[in-house]
Amino acid sequence: MRFLFAAFLSVLALPLWAQVNVKPYTSPGGIEAWFVQEPSIPFVAIDVAFRGGASLDPEGKYGAVEFVMAMLEEGTGDLDAVAFKKEQERLGARFSFSSNRDAVEISAQILNETRDASIDLLHRAMVEPRFDDDAFARVRAQFESGYRSDLEDPGTIAGVAMAALAFPGHPYGRPLEGRLEEFQTISIDDLRAAHKGALAKDRLLVSVVGDISEDDLGVMLDTLFDGLPETGAPMPERAEYALSGGVTVIDFDSPQSIAIFAQEGISFDDPDFFPAFVMNRVLGGGGLTSRLATEIREKRGLTYGVGSYLASFDYGDLYQGSVASANEDIAEAIALVRSEWERLATEGITAEELDAAQRFLTGSYPLRFDGNGRIAGVLTGMQLNRLPIEYMDTRNDKVNAVTLADVSRVADRLLRSEDLHFVVVGQPEGLATQ
Repeated sequence: MRFLFAAFLSVLALPLWAQVNVKPYTSPGGIEAWFVQEPSIPFVAIDVAFRGGASLDPEGKYGAVEFVMAMLEEGTGDLDAVAFKKEQERLGARFSFSSNRDAVEISAQILNETRDASIDLLHRAMVEPRFDDDAFARVRAQFESGYRSDLEDPGTIAGVAMAALAFPGHPYGRPLEGRLEEFQTISIDDLRAAHKGALAKDRLLVSVVGDISEDDLGVMLDTLFDGLPETGAPMPERAEYALSGGVTVIDFDSPQSIAIFAQEGISFDDPDFFPAFVMNRVLGGGGLTSRLATEIREKRGLTYGVGSYLASFDYGDLYQGSVASANEDIAEAIALVRSEWERLATEGITAEELDAAQRFLTGSYPLRFDGNGRIAGVLTGMQLNRLPIEYMDTRNDKVNAVTLADVSRVADRLLRSEDLHFVVVGQPEGLATQ
């Protein structure tokens, strides 16, 4: 019942983003956090990130960091995996552990009445994971099953190939989970080393939202992160984008082909990011209302789905998208992607398109702040992107400040149809690697 109550509270708390008052906080032990005090419900959400993520996988042990994050919920101290989950339920706490290319993340939602015990349990899970042999074997088998499924998934095949072509020799160029033959060499000792390299205080970001005083927050933070290494594994170098325009075809027996397309992107801290963000809403980020969807799906019926997005990572950036179509139609769909890329680069967008994009992007933004847990996650995401603490209050102003001239300038700078590279998985008619 406590577990269900905590989940319910995560939806109810802080329904209005205008109420969010974010303060920087430093604990007596030196742990820095972004803090929103909300005393209306006896509930606290904590979101933690450690920079580096899967990019820190040791050479030849790709997938180790993601494996570590899966093992953190498999027991600690005198609690095996089953006992650890039962203890969470008893306390009404909810923990989650995940990883991506640039960070590992831990989130927790806890009730005030069991806060001390819940923080102790999460602390032990982070600092003293058990890495039991039976849990290790079971989780590895789950990963290996996923690897084998990925070998039959054309979207995954295309994404892995695109990453390898775009960033060869860099951690971004390898699959997030590594490759099966490498993953199978990972030992428990490798996991212990990866754990120390990934979860360290020199790359720690913390957000806390809920009913807790500043004094109690300091005690909680110092308890939670006590015992973690002060420094972790070295961060990777900047990724050099290596692709030029062209097509890479990967044969796959299927009646349709999926194409992932990409060119070099734009970083989140670039002054032109917001014009690019608004521009992409019009080009390919607007669902069925985007230009790509209108031309390829609505007018010609060549696909059920097409879109594009700005992928800004810590050490490299892509402007990427995808489209799927029947083998006999994919060449036409790709030609239309190129033509829409070029048309926006030369003609810009209309005032009506700009207004619609701005209204959607500003109107949908408050929907991200409908619960303590989601707010904490947004705050940590802001820190990962190195945004200022007042970003919540200024973000919509930045969107609304974008002009037609801004979009035209950025489109001319960023959209290069001749540089688009397409990785096509299927048996496309009229297309070959070039």
